[in-house]
Amino acid sequence: MAPSEAFQKAANDSKKLTSKPDNDDLLDLYAYYKVANGEDFSKATAPGMFDLKVHTHRPNTPVEEDVSPTDGKAKYNAWKKVVDEGVTPELAQEKYIAKVEEMKTKYGYDENKEPEAVGTS
Repeated sequence: MAPSEAFQKAANDSKKLTSKPDNDDLLDLYAYYKVANGEDFSKATAPGMFDLKVHTHRPNTPVEEDVSPTDGKAKYNAWKKVVDEGVTPELAQEKYIAKVEEMKTKYGYDENKEPEAVGTS
């Protein structure tokens, strides 16, 4: 399934929040994004016990792939939770869009802001 226009807009809007979201919100976005894009969780490698604070900024990478500051285990577990709940890619897109709208209210949003990766401000 190709990402909807509304999903793509939400992904762009997430980069225009005016304050840094908390880790729980970042993890929700990350998990919904992974499922919405049809990424195969069964091929994901479970992080090791020392996989902490993983963050390497990669230019031109979708914001949800460059989430910071969360550790690898937390991201893996958030993704696993959404998969275990049976969330389809279509539903994940809807949940992602709703989460971004919630975050725009919670953290502020500026349509004219230069887009930046969520969690890096």
